[in-house]
Amino acid sequence: MKTKLLFTLILAVGLLSACSEMNPHPMDMSQAVQNATSRADHEALAQHYEEAAKEMQLKVDEHNKLLSQYRSIGYRYGRPPDDFVEYFIDHCQRLIDVYEKAVEENLSMANLHRQK
Repeated sequence: MKTKLLFTLILAVGLLSACSEMNPHPMDMSQAVQNATSRADHEALAQHYEEAAKEMQLKVDEHNKLLSQYRSIGYRYGRPPDDFVEYFIDHCQRLIDVYEKAVEENLSMANLHRQK
């Protein structure tokens, strides 16, 4: 029983630390937006937001794969997933929702800068 608990704890910590990895913006975005005056400045900002959207989409794809794996775990043995697996299913779904929202917002910002 202790081994199972230890394995569960290690898995949970590993998964949560992997999920929390996010790169900060390499530049001061508020300053970059304020200083954007030319078409080239706005294009550079649009490219930056599109790149951020691509990174977030990769996270969405990664968590969708994890989600399908977690959903299949319990059913392999002919029973529904237990609470531990349900926790990770919920966790992945919440992260997918957050990352999808980030993709939408970054693409929206890119479109706004392309219009200027």
